[in-house]
Amino acid sequence: MYKNLKQFGENLKDLRIKKGLTLRKACRLVNYDPSNWSKIERGIISPPSDEKTLKRWATALGMSKNKENIQKFIDEAVIAQGIIPRDILLEKNAIKYLPAFFRTLRNKKPTKEEIDRLIELIRGS
Repeated sequence: MYKNLKQFGENLKDLRIKKGLTLRKACRLVNYDPSNWSKIERGIISPPSDEKTLKRWATALGMSKNKENIQKFIDEAVIAQGIIPRDILLEKNAIKYLPAFFRTLRNKKPTKEEIDRLIELIRGS
């Protein structure tokens, strides 16, 4: 998780700088504490998980015209916290398939039934 926090913080800082915003000006735009924003940029604390707050941040950072980039930004913030995005978990009961997915990522062989369920989920059945 620490790596994800650092990565999100670096991306947040890059976006802010590319937009030409000082840390304090960015915080004024989104009504957020500059000290906490700084800690997020440095990977010390997690970003907020509130989607409305993250959308406000994305808009202030210039992503308002691209919904795909806004969703990616929100997903990265949630992942930095070590959380699986809520809409993914709710989609077709995806939580049932996570154990097989995690074992696959750990190079442990899932059962045939688990593989079949993953395929169903991916196909959208």
